[in-house]
Amino acid sequence: MLANLCAMLWLTSCVHPKEEKEEIGKFLITSPLQVDTSFTKEFVAQIRSIKNIEIRAQEKGYLQNIYVDEGQSVKEGQLLFRIMPKVYEATLLKAQAEADEAAIELQNATALVEKNVISKNEQAMAQAKLDAAKAEVSLAKLHLSFTEIKAPFDGIIDRIPKKLGSLIDEGELLTTLSDNSEVYSYFNVSESEYLQYQSNVKERGSNTVDLLLANGEKLKYKGVIEVIESEFNSETGNIAFRAKFPNTGRLLRNGETGKVLMTFPLKNALLIPQKATYEIQDKKFVFVLDKNDVLSSRKITIKGSLPDLYVIESGLAADDRILLEGVQKVKENEKITYEFQDPKAVIEALRLKAE
Repeated sequence: MLANLCAMLWLTSCVHPKEEKEEIGKFLITSPLQVDTSFTKEFVAQIRSIKNIEIRAQEKGYLQNIYVDEGQSVKEGQLLFRIMPKVYEATLLKAQAEADEAAIELQNATALVEKNVISKNEQAMAQAKLDAAKAEVSLAKLHLSFTEIKAPFDGIIDRIPKKLGSLIDEGELLTTLSDNSEVYSYFNVSESEYLQYQSNVKERGSNTVDLLLANGEKLKYKGVIEVIESEFNSETGNIAFRAKFPNTGRLLRNGETGKVLMTFPLKNALLIPQKATYEIQDKKFVFVLDKNDVLSSRKITIKGSLPDLYVIESGLAADDRILLEGVQKVKENEKITYEFQDPKAVIEALRLKAE
């Protein structure tokens, strides 16, 4: 029995490594799949309110009242601040008094003209004096109205840097007002992507885009590309796009960042599984099998990505045979035995797995 056991162990130790070597030597090979498809690309975006303005003082004086708080929603015409109006009230009273005096002088001049005591020129001068006085009254009222700062539209108040009693200069910043009912998203597109988007309007796909927020979630409302700037940036080679998004619930605020997800259609695109690639110093490579079943590494350029797939821009042809699995187990110029898998079946299996 001991002899039989030793014999079995000896046979197992001899056969098992051979079978394992043969099993490891069988690799899966496939080819790029050439199809019409589309891919989604991310663009870093800056979010801006549809209206965002600075509220500044139009008159000099002490800040007498603050009627709102930071972050508060306000309505168009709502009173926000008041600059102490005493000086401007006094100026208005003086202008009104001068206007009343000029009105009396005109009345007297008119009576004297009717009695031929003075000439009509003097009456005209009295009328001009009254008109000038009325203009001063209007100007004084305007200056007085500037002491009350009101919201020009519905929006949200930003930080209020000045406090009650602060001496405010003319033109000094009081706060910022943002209308966030809708927002703009600005993002830069390269020249090749711009040409791809513009060159074939009928087949470029929808002009709607998605917005990926900083927390990794998509905004539930889609945006629409409305504007493309008139010229490229000479330093970056990019051109700016602007998309408008609804902002129901006021989730988005001016100054946020995100990523615009833009879909590009592709004709005769070459797709390969991501797992067939490996990376060296930020460059992508695949192993290509030649006619003698020998592997050689080849650098590829990625045009875009889909779930578990890469869209190839350059480096591969539709009839190339590439190593599908085991890229970490093989070496350059290694001859292998393999099993070929149809690229359609490979990609379909990846899609089923993703679902």
